[in-house]
Amino acid sequence: MAARRALKAVLVDLNGTLHIEDSAVPGAQEALKRLRSASVTIRFVTNTTKECKRDLLERLTKLGFDIAENEIFTSLTAARNLLEQKQVRPLLLVDDKALPDFAGIATADPNAVVVGLAPEHFHYERMNRAFRLILDGAPLIAIHKARYFKKKDGLALGPGPFVTGLEYATDTKATVVGKPEKTFFLEALRGTDCAPEEAIMIGDDCRDDVGGAQNAGMRGILVRTGKYRPADEDRINPAPYLTCENFPEAVEHILEHLL
Repeated sequence: MAARRALKAVLVDLNGTLHIEDSAVPGAQEALKRLRSASVTIRFVTNTTKECKRDLLERLTKLGFDIAENEIFTSLTAARNLLEQKQVRPLLLVDDKALPDFAGIATADPNAVVVGLAPEHFHYERMNRAFRLILDGAPLIAIHKARYFKKKDGLALGPGPFVTGLEYATDTKATVVGKPEKTFFLEALRGTDCAPEEAIMIGDDCRDDVGGAQNAGMRGILVRTGKYRPADEDRINPAPYLTCENFPEAVEHILEHLL
C-alpha cells in the first residue's frame, strides 16, 4: 500500500454501527468519547431515510451519544441539495418522519420522483404513479439503493429493490445521492480541510460504507455488527482496510495505529 497521510477525519455510520434502532452497540458511547479525545474531526454519515435529522439526533442523544447536529451528514441532506440544484418538484416516496428535511420544497404537480425507505408508500397505486411520471420524463432520484438494513427482529428490505424495479419498468437509470456514491463522501468532508486520503470510514455495510469510502480514496473499516453477514469482507475489491468485531474495536485500532 502506498504511503498514507496522517489521519485527520473519521466518518462513522450510525444504524448498525453505533446503534440498532433504539439500542446502542455495547461500549459505543465510551468508544466515541475516546475518539473525541484524539485530534481528529468526526462526521456521522448515514443513509437513513426513516426520520429527519432532528429526530435522528434526538434518538442518538437518548442513547447517550454526544453528537452535534452539524456533525451529521445524511442522504436526505444530499437529496435536498440535489432537488434545489435541479429546481424540480418531487413526488416524495419517503417515510413521513423524513418530510421535515424537505420543508420548503415545492411538491405540487411533481416532475421528479424521489425514493427513500418508505414501506407505507411502496404499494401498487403509489409506485404506479411514480412509474408514469418517470415514463413522461421525470428524473428518478434514489436517496440510496441499499439492498437491506438491520432491524431488531432481523434484516429488512431497503429501498434498493424498489428503485431497481422502477428502473427496470421505465428503462431508465436513477441518480443515486447517498452512500456508496463518491460525491456523498466528498460532501461529508466539505469544510473539514481534510483530503480523502486523510480520512477513514467505519461502517457495517461492506459495499455502501466501506467500498464507497475506499472508492472515494479513503480507508474503510468494516464492523461485524448491524447488517454484517459472514464473508461480507470478500464481496468488495479492494478488501476492507480492516475488519473489526465492533465500533469500540475499530476506535482502539485507530488510536493505537493511525494517530
